[in-house]
Amino acid sequence: MHPSASFSRRRFLARAAAAGAAGAVVGAAGCSGPGRPAAARGPRRIGPNDRIQVGLIGAGGQGNWNLEQLLQQPDAAVVAVCDVWKERRDSTLARCGPQASGYHDYRDVLARGDIDAVLIATPPHWHAIMAIDAARAGKDFYLEKPMTLSVGEALAVHRAVRRHGCITQIGTQIHATENYRRIVDIVRSGVMGRIAVARTFHVLNQGPEGIGMEPDGEPPAGLDWDMWLGPGPARAYHPLLAKDSYHHTSFMAYSGGWTPGMAPHLVDLPFWALELGMPSSAFSSGGRYLIRDCGDAYDFHEAVWQFPEFTLVWTTSLINSFGFDLQGGPGRHRRRGIYFQGVNGTIIADYDVLRIVPEAGRMKEADAEAVPRVVPESPGHHREWLDGIRTRRPPSCHVGYHYRIDVAINLSMLSLRLGRSVAFDAAGETIPDDRQARALMFPEYRSPWGIPPEYRV
Repeated sequence: MHPSASFSRRRFLARAAAAGAAGAVVGAAGCSGPGRPAAARGPRRIGPNDRIQVGLIGAGGQGNWNLEQLLQQPDAAVVAVCDVWKERRDSTLARCGPQASGYHDYRDVLARGDIDAVLIATPPHWHAIMAIDAARAGKDFYLEKPMTLSVGEALAVHRAVRRHGCITQIGTQIHATENYRRIVDIVRSGVMGRIAVARTFHVLNQGPEGIGMEPDGEPPAGLDWDMWLGPGPARAYHPLLAKDSYHHTSFMAYSGGWTPGMAPHLVDLPFWALELGMPSSAFSSGGRYLIRDCGDAYDFHEAVWQFPEFTLVWTTSLINSFGFDLQGGPGRHRRRGIYFQGVNGTIIADYDVLRIVPEAGRMKEADAEAVPRVVPESPGHHREWLDGIRTRRPPSCHVGYHYRIDVAINLSMLSLRLGRSVAFDAAGETIPDDRQARALMFPEYRSPWGIPPEYRV
């Protein structure tokens, strides 16, 4: 194991030369960090009997869940596991078999010329930089959501993917479900009539205590805390920040709160079913109203996105778990939902629910039942990605589709930060005539990390 500070460009070049005589090289100009790999080849030609060689970057809870999906695929081999926490890395590595090697620095994985693709399941503040580095290294990638934490990062990742021809999949696994696909069929059939509004929500109740008041401390043995922080702001180790994806959503700089983490699952369906482009504006309200814990994230956020003749609404709450028509059983568990409000009726949905409420005299519930199935079934979210790597055809939730959702979510977060609406020029993919908002399109990265200038707006 080596600390990030000692991971010199010379060492990286040496490792890249050893691992990638068949292809991987590095570039120094415009680095996101010292010795970052740059794309030097197209994807490896994978024969029908070849296994797809995958590296896992991030061995926490979500990384291990993704690993389980990959281990079920007979034509995929996980040959690398990377995590800055040795205990987690070694535990995950033991599940992968003797063909897998462990790594402390993700750039070691990207330098291997025999690796076809990487699955990135790190904390969100790393996502954009790692995705761009993967693209420049010639790797296809699966990226856990949130895709990025800023408008500029979303656009930069999309540019990198287009430039380097990556096959990508964003980890909104619900996109692959039969229920979502059936709802897309119904919406696109026109049976609901003109749909002018969709409302989405995700709620839970953490109470005033939130995640608690655990203090800062010393990092456990085997955790490179400086590398965990990476491009994020420097701060003391905190056990809840490092614990898992549930707890780190309470820390804004490293997660963006609950909206970037959960909105991709819920607003995905309106974007997909209605084939939405970029919003023309976003407005947010909310803040930290009730919770007093060791975090700093909002406990309520509501966003409104404006499209041509259409409005999309998002609500998330950590202080009340009422689920409207999707309340379900008692208790303070998490609830979520999606409403499509058309002139002929309303669709009430979540991951598993699909109910139609007709407008009197305008439709019958049976009308929706008669809609033919058009959207094909998915073989599985991870299977789609692996099939795409073989065929070079994008799976259904690739970056080129999902970045519109990511831009919208990040516009809402920018609006919340500024306390006002933010306009967006969809054609030019920029924030027009707003110097203050444009200055916040990227976060402030801790040196030496950053987005290469060729991908920035």
